[in-house]
Order: sequence, then C-alpha cells, then structure tokens
Amino acid sequence: MSQEQERLKIVIVGHVDHGKSTLIGRLFHDTDSLPLGKAESIRKACEAEGMEFEYAFLLDALLEEQEQNITIDTTRIQFRTQKRNYIIIDAPGHKEFLKNMITGAANADAAILLIDANEGIQEQSRRHGYLLSLLGIHQVIVAVNKMDLVGFNESVFRQIKQDYTAFLEKLGVSPKYFIPVSAKHGHNITTRSPQMPWSESPSILDALDSFALPPSQEDMPLRMIVQDVYRFDERRIVAGRVEAGSLSVGDDIVFWPDRKRSKVKTIESWNATAPQVRASAGQSLAITLEEQIFVERGQIAGHPDSGPLEAREFCANIFWIHDEPLSLNHPHTLKLGTQQVEARVLKIHRVVDSSTLEISEQPRMDIKKNEVAEVTVRVRRPLAFDNRDRCPETGRFVLMQGERIGGGGIIHGADYASGQHRAKSVTSENITWTEGRLSSDDRAGHFGHRGAVIWLTGLSGSGKSTLAIALEASLFQRGIASFVLDGDNLRHGLCTDLGFSETDRKENIRRAGEAAKLMAEAGLVVVTSLISPFREDRLKVQEICKASGIPFAEVYISAPLEVCEQRDPRSLYKKARSGEIRGFTGIDSPYEPPQNPDLEIATDKNTIKESIAHLLGFVLELSNRQKTFSAEDELPASNI
Repeated sequence: MSQEQERLKIVIVGHVDHGKSTLIGRLFHDTDSLPLGKAESIRKACEAEGMEFEYAFLLDALLEEQEQNITIDTTRIQFRTQKRNYIIIDAPGHKEFLKNMITGAANADAAILLIDANEGIQEQSRRHGYLLSLLGIHQVIVAVNKMDLVGFNESVFRQIKQDYTAFLEKLGVSPKYFIPVSAKHGHNITTRSPQMPWSESPSILDALDSFALPPSQEDMPLRMIVQDVYRFDERRIVAGRVEAGSLSVGDDIVFWPDRKRSKVKTIESWNATAPQVRASAGQSLAITLEEQIFVERGQIAGHPDSGPLEAREFCANIFWIHDEPLSLNHPHTLKLGTQQVEARVLKIHRVVDSSTLEISEQPRMDIKKNEVAEVTVRVRRPLAFDNRDRCPETGRFVLMQGERIGGGGIIHGADYASGQHRAKSVTSENITWTEGRLSSDDRAGHFGHRGAVIWLTGLSGSGKSTLAIALEASLFQRGIASFVLDGDNLRHGLCTDLGFSETDRKENIRRAGEAAKLMAEAGLVVVTSLISPFREDRLKVQEICKASGIPFAEVYISAPLEVCEQRDPRSLYKKARSGEIRGFTGIDSPYEPPQNPDLEIATDKNTIKESIAHLLGFVLELSNRQKTFSAEDELPASNI
C-alpha cells in the first residue's frame, strides 16, 4: 500500500483542559515527528518569557491560543510510527467550539477520548462519547490522563473505567482500550509505564498501531460525482471527481439517480501527455461516453452492480448549528456532493441537547441550535447517496438555512419500531419493479397498435393544445387508444406543488415524462402538450422512454413569437409584457427550439386541417398503422 493509503485519521476529543494538546505534543516529540529544531526553539521561547515548557506548545502555535490556553480550531497534523503514518484531528473541547469538533470528527477512522483522572467524567466527556457514536466511529481509545496527579492510583482508574463503560454501553460504543496515562510525563504514551504495573493496557502508540486501516479508497465501489457537463463540437464531456473506486476506458457505468447507462469512451485530464485509460480515487477528470445519454451536474456514477442507493426518504443524524431552529416540514436545500434538492424533516425521532446530553423522545416540532437529532428526511426528487459506513464521501450532507449552512447530517438508516432505536443500513432491496404478466407485444396485439409518446413542444399560442386534442379525437375515431397529457392539466393535480422556477420546471417535465411513459407502457398513444422550453429536459424524457422501449417522437409546433402574441388566447403575453407575469417563456425566459425534431409543423403556414393531417399520418406510422392520410381525409368536424 502507498503511504497515503497507510494513513489512519484520528480525532482526539475530551473536556477542556483534560490534556489533548499535551498528548498530541508528546506524541510528536516522542516519535521524532517534529521539524528539526522545533522543540528546542519553543523551549528557548518559553525561557525568554519565563514560562515553564509545555508539550502543548508544540501544537498551539498561535500566541492567542496559548494565552487562552484552549485550542480554538480543528487542526490536522501528521506523525508517524514504525508501522504507519497518522493524521491527527485535534478537535476543540471548549463548549463554544463544538461545531468544529463535529467537522473534524466526521472524517476520522478512530478516536482517542481523554478524561482527567483528577476531575473525572465531565459534561463534555459524555457529550463527546455520544457524538462519536453518532458519527459511527468504532475504533475508540479512552485515555485516562493525569494519572500522576492521583498518585497512579489503580482504584481511581478502575472507577472511571466502570462508570464510563456503563455510559458508553447505552450508546452502543465499546472502546477497544482503556489506558491510564500521564501525557505530561510520557507515561504509557509510546511505551508502557513502570509506574503502573497493574495496568494490562498497551501504550497509546501500540494501541493505535493495532487498529485496522480503513478500506483503500481505490478498493471501494466507484463513486464519481459529476461536477458539470460540457459540449465541445459534437462531444459531450462529463467532468467530475472520483471520490472512491476506479474506472477504466470501456467500463459500463450507470449515473444515479435516473440510472442512465453507457460505456466510458475516453478519460481525459488537464495537461495529460498521453491518453489515459484508467482513473482512481482522488482524481479530477473528464470522460466521454460511447452513447450520448443525458447526464447532469449532481449525478453519481458507479458500476452497474455496486452503485449508490437511490431514494426520496432516508434516516439520518443531524447536528444543527444555526440560531434559527430547524422546523418540521419546513423546506431546506440539501447539498450532497454536487446534488442540490429541496428537503424536509418529516419526523423527529429523538433529540439530544449537546450541552446537557439530555435525551428527549417526546414529540418535537423543531430542532434548536446545538441539538443533535435522529430524523427521517424526505427530498423532493430522488437522491443518490450511500450509508456513511459504506462511503463517507457520499453519506454526508448539509442543510442550508437561507444562504448559510444550518447543519450537517450523516445518513445511516434506522428502525424505530416499538420505540426502540436500532441502527441499520438503508437498502434499495425492498423497492423493486413489479413486472406484470402482459408484455408490450401482448398489449400491441390486443389494441392493434403500439403504445407511444408524442411530445408536442412549442411556444404558448403555437397551437400545441389545439393539435393535441384534434389528434386524440382522430386516433380514437380510428380505434387507437390515446390520451392527451396537457401541461396546464398536470399542474392541477400531479404537479400542483410546483412553481415556475427553473428547478420546478425541470421537475414538471420529468414528472410528465414519467407519467407519459407509464401510460404508453399500458398501450396508449400519449400526446403531450407542454412548452418544455429546454432541450436537455426534452432529451431526458426521450431517454426515459427509450430505456423502457417506448417509441418517442419530438414534434416541434412552430410559430413565430409575433404570431403567438397575436393569437394570445388567454392574454398571457399581454400580462408578461406588462410585468404581471415573470419568467414567461419567449418574453423574459428562453425557449430552445428542437435542433433535429422528428417532425416540425409550422402552424403559421399550414391550416389546422393540414397540420393535423401531417401529424396524424406521422403518428399512425409510428404506432404501426401504415395507412397515410391527406388533408382531404375526413376529420372530426369539431376539430377542424
């Protein structure tokens, strides 16, 4: 393994003044991990100031921190033993710096929790033990420090061990070691101390060296987070970062959510001198795909048999740090990787006050500042994620309170049956697609035609709804089962919760596409009438249908903007021009015409009768009805 892979990340926590900085300074000094001359320069500085040398000064480099005698930020530093390298995360113990401790501990593989033998178990000793349990850190050392102040008394150590073990058992935490130490004098730090022959524990260093390394990031399942998608010439380039695992040219990969699948055609990176055939964890890169599927920022790429989870509801632990409480069912922006989605806390199962560690399982409507809560979260659209213990990078998220971070969360899954909390993994195995007994061929044989989706797109007033209704009637008259999905109708029911922001418009089109696909699978010819102004949204619907084997046709109902404004049957353009309606397509919001539509009908040049004849002939052919029609064919009188 490389040196990078051999590193174990440790968080050191404990009540203020229980000796964290001294322990870290001692570890650095006794393992010769300090820069040459560092310790001597600090000794001389202490002599010049008339101060006693403290090992804590090796860590506390800022004069401000030395004056306050507290560590005020999370510090990431490294030391080494003969076996491996370590990264120490020195997490603040002072109450007001608790959120920094959470930031540091969330990335740790192991923890050392210090308790002062002279002061005993304190408020923050219990709090930190609980928070480590929430973070899922299982490799824990409890170091009972300052044993020199109690005369290396075995009974003092045994009592602290007994009391703290009983507390941790309630949290499901089982420390690997309880070790009596004196960091200031070096007892049981790098070697076992002769002052405590009664102790059966190893030294701190021996205990750390016995801990298991986390799985190599490269050996984990592939997780590539998509940063953006760029177009150069005819190529679509997917840029992102490989957070875990590896990928190679020719690999089958799937993008979650949505589960679009393709093969890696090329791997590209900045200033590459030769073609790249493989990429691994930690690498930022770009890839091109064999098939130009719809991929967008926020998606997570993985291999087909080991992808992330995909759900709209999950269980998590949330630590809230904002002054304003987190209210039940209040919308927040959830950020996970590059995904952003509206999220709401559906249920608060229990809340822990991080200051008093008081646990409340009473019904709650909000989570206040510095409270830790176990909750159920629901997001507006499917989210791709992992449980934190499988892939930390895709198992953590933040919730925004306005423009600021309100809190952080860790996804873990939970079972709260009978009021008992039992952690378990969230899985997708309980959600499966139920296959019916009827195939698409069975339905086509019964109806005499295939199901299909006819996607009419164009400006408001171009004639989409008029043609859709006429087409539905004409198909029905010829024995073809059909149905119109109109954009306005959808917003009265399925999409009633959506507004007209860019995000809501995308979701509106996605829902319409999924509904149209399901209806087409049932054997209907579905005629949609939606402005659907953005090409990528329409491409996404096309891929939804294509993935299920549904015939899909994009039909551009074209008419110049001035013609649509002249028609303006509902005075929408007039309202948009006057400022009464904001974000109206064609006025102050763009419309992207199809570049290569399957059919274009110019309603400013053709009559309704001519337009429907062209459309009908096209749709009949698409649904395997081969007769062609002309403008003279009889159509329902009400639609001419």
